[in-house]
Amino acid sequence: MQIQMPAILSCMLLFAVGVCASQTQAEPAALVATKQAGASVAALRLVGRTELPKYTGDFDHFEVDLKGNRLFLAAEDHNTLEVFDLKTGKLLKTIEGFDTPHGLLYLAEKNRLIVTQSGGDGMTKVVDATTYKIVDTIKLTPGADAFGYDPSRKRMWIATGGKDAKMTESFLSEVDVETGKHFGDIKFDTEKIEAMAIEQNGNRLYINVTGKNYMAVIDKEKRTVIATWPIKEAEQNAPLAFDEPNHRLFVVTRKPGKLIIVNADTGASIASFKAPERTDQVFFDKETRRIYVLGGEGYIGVFQQKDADHYEELAHVHSAVGAKTGLLVPELKRLYVAVSPGEAKTGAAVLQFDIASGN
Repeated sequence: MQIQMPAILSCMLLFAVGVCASQTQAEPAALVATKQAGASVAALRLVGRTELPKYTGDFDHFEVDLKGNRLFLAAEDHNTLEVFDLKTGKLLKTIEGFDTPHGLLYLAEKNRLIVTQSGGDGMTKVVDATTYKIVDTIKLTPGADAFGYDPSRKRMWIATGGKDAKMTESFLSEVDVETGKHFGDIKFDTEKIEAMAIEQNGNRLYINVTGKNYMAVIDKEKRTVIATWPIKEAEQNAPLAFDEPNHRLFVVTRKPGKLIIVNADTGASIASFKAPERTDQVFFDKETRRIYVLGGEGYIGVFQQKDADHYEELAHVHSAVGAKTGLLVPELKRLYVAVSPGEAKTGAAVLQFDIASGN
């Protein structure tokens, strides 16, 4: 049985963990923090919340158009893309014509948006970001989902096949983002591959082979797997972030929720921490040297990098149940988080957090 509490009591309880926000807009001065290691640590400041009352199911990933002041969100279970004002959070437009969209890549020089989708024909779509019309299709194995973008070579690596396509094998497809040319695939004997990280000053691509519980290291020029590193601390390694200068990978698992710091040269584990459950996204902020782990159980785990080999848990930042995907926009010092109502039916929303300065 669910117990309803009066609004005043609810705010008192929320204040105890650092925030009391309205249903539509957070108070500008509301500081979101927690106590860790005996000290109150300011991590993120909740500055906005856009309610999306008509939405059910899950959202997936964001993308940003800085010059055009637009924020895009894939409404996975709503079969739409949502367009928001980047600064105010106001919903500007709903774009239809998709079937289970997942990943978004905005190409500013062409004003095009590339959208991976696993439903329908399972093909990746190209959208004119002026007219919001689908203008092209990138034909790959059905089931396009996660992807990584390599700006050093203007290549997109797209995860296809697998469970969403009712296949027992998955593929990583290399695509030229300007022409849509498909160069080739890397095959994995599993129904699930997830997030990836790509070197810009080297030739390696790292991908979580979630269905087999290991990370694959790929030579991106030869399109071959050159190493496999088992993830021993937990299962279902999915989200991934990268600190390339320090050669550190930040792997998040789902069974149970753990953050594992991995040496990107050797595959050795450096440290591990308990992380939020049901995480779909992790970010590394180069400026503050902080790691943000977005968890569907209702909080953002914040971890501080002291140096390449030393880390500490900094804060548990209250978000919302279902708040498991997001986008870090360093240029604005802001973190956007999508609240997926999912099965919990908690109410869909987009949260905006300002990033507090690092140590």
